[in-house]
Amino acid sequence: MPAAREDIRDFLRRERAVVLVEVTGAAGSTPRDTDAWMLVSERAIFATIGGGQLEYMAIDHARRALRMGADAEPMSVPLGPEIGQCCGGRVGLSFAAVTPALASDLIARSDKEMASRPHVYVFGAGHVGDALAMALSLAPLRVVLVDTREDELTASTVPGIETCLTAMPEAVVRDAPAGSSFVILTHDHALDFLIAAEALKRPDAAYVGMIGSKTKRATFKSWLLREIGNPDLFENLVCPIGGTAIKDKRPTVIAALATAEIMTAALIWSTSPANAAKEVSR
Repeated sequence: MPAAREDIRDFLRRERAVVLVEVTGAAGSTPRDTDAWMLVSERAIFATIGGGQLEYMAIDHARRALRMGADAEPMSVPLGPEIGQCCGGRVGLSFAAVTPALASDLIARSDKEMASRPHVYVFGAGHVGDALAMALSLAPLRVVLVDTREDELTASTVPGIETCLTAMPEAVVRDAPAGSSFVILTHDHALDFLIAAEALKRPDAAYVGMIGSKTKRATFKSWLLREIGNPDLFENLVCPIGGTAIKDKRPTVIAALATAEIMTAALIWSTSPANAAKEVSR
């Protein structure tokens, strides 16, 4: 499970009195829709309903109810100049004290949402792999860091992600769910090529990216022709990851650029009705 910033179990275990704030209505231009919710205690919050002043008002309203030991009344907030926001819409909010039964429901809801997140497999737990896994862990994705080297995985300090130690990373590609993204940056070019080829064979992959230079890109294309006999697969490969507009080889910069690229591809894939059908049929 993710670290404290996402682990609802830790939050509910740590905070005794908690109020659930939910967006029940969103008319016009609003920061979030009716799927947004947050938890508020006297000293902490979990998740967000967005909206700056709107969220501040919701937190203050919930905490007043906690201090008074009373139920918080619903709110209907116009997002205009009177509260210092210019969205122009209106947001309805409900407030509910979190009981043990509601806590169980929230945990189940959170687990279901986590399970439905697009999978991203990062192959290679080196400097760039760790930086990329860290950046991806902040997004609504299920991140798996894969390596053949136990020491590298053990040394990784990225919170909130899964790790996979395997002697056959290409098998991880074959077993991944439809709509997965595959990012390849291992310590071995031959292993990179093997994993990339396996990922490119999957028409239901949302993204296949490999770290590399122009030389590595050209070498891989020749390798595909020689070993796989299908150079057309190469057209679906993103290499180098993170684009070419910024010439910066620092791991954190590569990770930031690649995360936006991967997130975009994953969301486009997951919101396509045709791809949803592929996922069901797999």
